[in-house]
This record gives sequence, structure tokens and C-alpha cells, in this order.
Amino acid sequence: MPQLAKLSSKGQVTIPIEVRKSLHLNTGDTLLWDIQLNGQIVVRKVEPVDVAYLSALNGSLSEWNSPEDDEAFNAL
Repeated sequence: MPQLAKLSSKGQVTIPIEVRKSLHLNTGDTLLWDIQLNGQIVVRKVEPVDVAYLSALNGSLSEWNSPEDDEAFNAL
């Protein structure tokens, strides 16, 4: 069901309750606005980044960070 919202002079908009419920939005959540080639806008909730996981992953990938690895994987 379409929902209406009004843009404020500061560029702010209140997201209708039905949309917040559908996206499971809470205060402080981050939204991604994706402009499609056809002019439509897709809005979705962005899950928080797990910095600890990414740091651990980055540490495990360093073993493949050598000139020999670059040469071996260059043609892929």
C-alpha cells in the first residue's frame, strides 16, 4: 500500500509507521537510498558493519599479500 510523507525545509522526512515496521527500523538505523536507471528509488535498511570480524578477516588475508601471489593471480 502506498504511503505518503512530506519533506521538511531541512530535507527531512518522517518515515510512515507501516514502512518502519516493514523494514524493522529502529532509532539510529542506517538507510541506503539506491537510485535506479529508470528513475525509481529503492530504500533499504543497512545492517551494521562488524568491525571486529573485518579486522580478523583482514589479518588472515595478509598471508596472500606478496609479489609472488600478485604474479600468480594476475591472469585471473
